[in-house]
Amino acid sequence: MAALALAGFVLAASPAVGEDAASPGADRLATSVDPPILRVCADPNNLPFSNEDEEGFENKLADLVADELGATIEYTWWAERRGFLRNTLNAGACDVVMGTPPIDFLTPTQAYYNSTYVFVSRAEDAIDVATLTDPKLRDLTIGVHLIGDDGANTPAVHVLGEQEIVDNVVGYSIYGNYDEDSPPSRLVKDVAAGEIDIAVVWGPLAGFYAKHSETKLTVTPLEETVRLLPLVFQFPIGMGVRKDDHVLKDRLNAVIAKKHKAIEDLLDAYGIPRV
Repeated sequence: MAALALAGFVLAASPAVGEDAASPGADRLATSVDPPILRVCADPNNLPFSNEDEEGFENKLADLVADELGATIEYTWWAERRGFLRNTLNAGACDVVMGTPPIDFLTPTQAYYNSTYVFVSRAEDAIDVATLTDPKLRDLTIGVHLIGDDGANTPAVHVLGEQEIVDNVVGYSIYGNYDEDSPPSRLVKDVAAGEIDIAVVWGPLAGFYAKHSETKLTVTPLEETVRLLPLVFQFPIGMGVRKDDHVLKDRLNAVIAKKHKAIEDLLDAYGIPRV
């Protein structure tokens, strides 16, 4: 969920924006169901995070957690758009979101990784840009994710706009065309295809698709972002449970601590950049 949920920070992802907490459903791990069930809220079409074929790293993380808890997994699939948390976690349809920043509409576990926004460009172009205030950006076609028309956009959009870098910016909806595979990936794929020169992308999305691109891509973490506060470009990502589900949160935290090395290996396998 992370790339979209970040939009709620004016960060990527969000579906979490405007959510209302609902009455919690039963935590299946705290009942007498045998074997216990880990009920996971996830997007069926959002690699590298999750998909219905359970190929995402959040799917693999859910497998790891369930194995450690002696549980089976039951998915509630819902596209990560506005209403995602309201219709899944906070409706009691499922009990855990596998990747989220610490937002107001749930209780986060401790973070299992920290990532950042990055630049993505074609390696053959040798574009040497690492900050959003680099003058070279004025001469490049820049791709960015757009959240919506309510002012909640990725932080790069705001920084570029403040510098009046607008005409050479190409916006891509973070939601995209849901008929396509993992629609947010279109931004990175268009860099590889030469449709745009450079893109500012949430790190996990960029790292995964750069790793699997036939065209060699360069992924460069954004630098000098502290001076752009209050805009934030780096985020801790943990799991999320309902606000009063402290028992499940504690159990998940224990798994995160115990399986730290396995989680790091999983993130490495998917090309997830960390800071």
